[in-house]
Amino acid sequence: MARPEDFRADFPILNKGDYIYFDNAATSQRPSVVVDAIRDFYENANANPLRGLYDWSVEATDRYENARKTVADFIGASSTEEIIFTRNTTESLNLVAYSYGLENVSEGDEVVITVMEHHSNILPWQMVCREKKAKLVYLEPDEEGVISEAEYKSKITDKTRIVSIGHVSNVFGITNPVKEIAAYAHEKGATVIVDGAQAAPHIPVNVQDMNVDFYAFSGHKLMAPMGIGVLYGKKALLENMKPFLTGGEMIEYVTREDATYAELPHKFEAGTVNAAGAVGLDAAIKYLQKVGFDFIKEQEDALTKRIMEGMKKLPYIKIYGSSDYKKHSGIVTFTIDGVHPHDISSVLNDDHVCVRAGHHCAQPLMQFIGAGSTARASVYFYNTEEEVDRFLEHLKNVRAYMGYND
Repeated sequence: MARPEDFRADFPILNKGDYIYFDNAATSQRPSVVVDAIRDFYENANANPLRGLYDWSVEATDRYENARKTVADFIGASSTEEIIFTRNTTESLNLVAYSYGLENVSEGDEVVITVMEHHSNILPWQMVCREKKAKLVYLEPDEEGVISEAEYKSKITDKTRIVSIGHVSNVFGITNPVKEIAAYAHEKGATVIVDGAQAAPHIPVNVQDMNVDFYAFSGHKLMAPMGIGVLYGKKALLENMKPFLTGGEMIEYVTREDATYAELPHKFEAGTVNAAGAVGLDAAIKYLQKVGFDFIKEQEDALTKRIMEGMKKLPYIKIYGSSDYKKHSGIVTFTIDGVHPHDISSVLNDDHVCVRAGHHCAQPLMQFIGAGSTARASVYFYNTEEEVDRFLEHLKNVRAYMGYND
């Protein structure tokens, strides 16, 4: 039976000092195999992919395209042509908004998102609705963070052209019923886009099973390098979309007056690509599959349960989201009475505990739950029960540090 200790040696940063890293929802740590893959690319295959016929360029191209195949298999895409490499989830969602949204939303139409969305899945649709004079409609969760069937069926209507929803909330950790929402949205003739940034590192994703039209995620949250992201899109949709960026490599032929775009997926990958990042993503996915989603779920649930049970013993702590620890995806968002979340993070940092504090790029949700900001502890499979216990002990000292006598 696997244990987190079996993997910690693979992460050099986790073995430096006595730091407790509970900010995995922001970015995960990288195992040595990912760093080694990037180094190996630069030391042994460093050339511009897709542009040369010499050995190094061919090798770089092969590694880049092998990574695309790995990603396609990882999320269940039907073809590598449906996998676009971007910088991150934000760029992927903007690509869809500009290349698809502006072309397919008209005055009087509606775009449906949830109030739980990361700003990356709000601002692009605000832009589309503003430009096209359409209406942005928000789905709202119940007290447990759940988007009910009644809620989405009442707000996804014949006027809805796009539904864009986060697979897993970066504040509540709740997994949204994406498959069910997609099925209903398609009945209404809408296109479905999913922000999978918080889902892909934690749960199996199959885009064909969910039948979503677009799916976006970032490499850096699943142990890959920063600066590499993915957009999946159904081939029929991608073929009819204009490029988001234009320039080198995304063309087939250019004259003084016009240009012919390259075939998928290269039509959407202008300029020199992040080949090393793609190679790192390839290594990260293979490492993730070696760990296994069953173990990831088991470990995250055990740690989340331990955190929530410990916090509930402290009457001045409020936990946001579901009361069921299994529905948090390793994310526990909380506040402490009388202590600003930034102070929580700063005090914990003095004890070498790393947690996130602020609005988590989800200000509409903060407004919805009546909190200006919150603190967030987020665990991953390499975190341990011993770290949780130390975290809870340090958490007990926060109010005392701020002058309270509990």
